[in-house]
Amino acid sequence: MPMQPLPDLASLSLAEIARLLADKRLPPVEKWNPDHCGDSDMRIARDGTWFHQGSPIGREAMVRLFSTILRREADGTFVLVTPVEKLSIEVEDAPFTAVELKTEGEGRARSMAFRLNTGDLVTAGPDNTLVLRETPDGPHPYLHVRAGLEALISRSVYYELMNLALDEAADPVGLWSDGAFFALDGSA
Repeated sequence: MPMQPLPDLASLSLAEIARLLADKRLPPVEKWNPDHCGDSDMRIARDGTWFHQGSPIGREAMVRLFSTILRREADGTFVLVTPVEKLSIEVEDAPFTAVELKTEGEGRARSMAFRLNTGDLVTAGPDNTLVLRETPDGPHPYLHVRAGLEALISRSVYYELMNLALDEAADPVGLWSDGAFFALDGSA
């Protein structure tokens, strides 16, 4: 079954994005508990590039497919899981990267949707929080995607968020989305 082409985020309203998110069906990886079979020889680099046996996976459709069977285990490790096998996968930082932002409204009425490097769409809100986390090389912004999986927000998208937040002059510096406030200055 061929994968659907990715919609143009800029041409979608947030209501259309919400409808697409409601229609999306992911495999029930949380219900699959096969025995661990070994290592997948796959790695997700910090920049969101997927590798297999040291080579980048060039087929976008393959990356999109693998991303749907990715799961974070209780111990913090990552696996690719199907009903019959579970394979470890190395994730250098976050398994996804938020590469594009769509925003509508202002202040408390704002809603923000993000496109991930896999083509997935995520709307920030109470269930998909934005956090600024301290790392060894400084603070980095993350977006919760699903079931403990996060997206590192790309630098350009973070700058876009900060410009919006500074224009709104909230104290602390931050933005609202779907009724939740997200501080972008490192305060919690």
